Amino acid sequence: MEEILTLVFRTVFLYVLIFVLFRLMGKREIGELSILDLVVFIMMAEIAVLAIENVNDHIFKTIVPILVLTLIQVIFAYLSLKNQKIRQILDGKPTIIIDRGKVDEHAMRTQRYNFDDLLTQLREKNIERIADVSYAILEPTGELSVFTKDHTNHQIELPLIIDGTIQEEHLQRIGKDQKWLEQMLEKKGYPSLSKISFCTYHKGSFFVDIKDEYKS
Repeated sequence: MEEILTLVFRTVFLYVLIFVLFRLMGKREIGELSILDLVVFIMMAEIAVLAIENVNDHIFKTIVPILVLTLIQVIFAYLSLKNQKIRQILDGKPTIIIDRGKVDEHAMRTQRYNFDDLLTQLREKNIERIADVSYAILEPTGELSVFTKDHTNHQIELPLIIDGTIQEEHLQRIGKDQKWLEQMLEKKGYPSLSKISFCTYHKGSFFVDIKDEYKS
């Protein structure tokens, strides 16, 4: 009876502990979990299972590694918020698979993504033919975002600045360079690009969001 009560206590305690820690890590949908998130969650689950099975081990030996994993996840999450390069290493970045109706095979090979994968995900979105697609973007989560030719008019809005960092690849896609971007934004009253958290350019118009501009 005592062993059963111990099992119940450990199970309830670890459930509450992990639930609280997951809430502290922030809100993310299951499909949006990064590799780091998955590794942390899987390790936590394994540690919790071992702790429940090995009732003779002190529960403190379980709490310490779980707290260490939580700390690692929180630190990396904070660093990814502050630095785009770190964010791309941890979460990856979107990859354009189909660009203005043309399939980018090099991008597919880079992501180890094949035509079977592409066709499967297109069918899941009720798109029968690659020819109907103007843009297809493979998100870091593995989800494929698709824009058909009927809805995009062969144009897509790409971020030119993220967290104060100029996106050279996106500038090249629209046939512009950093000097052009700096001149255009300066004319609109944004002389310091480092203060811009997000900037896009679409059909001749800019959308600019300044860092910490909104105060609740």
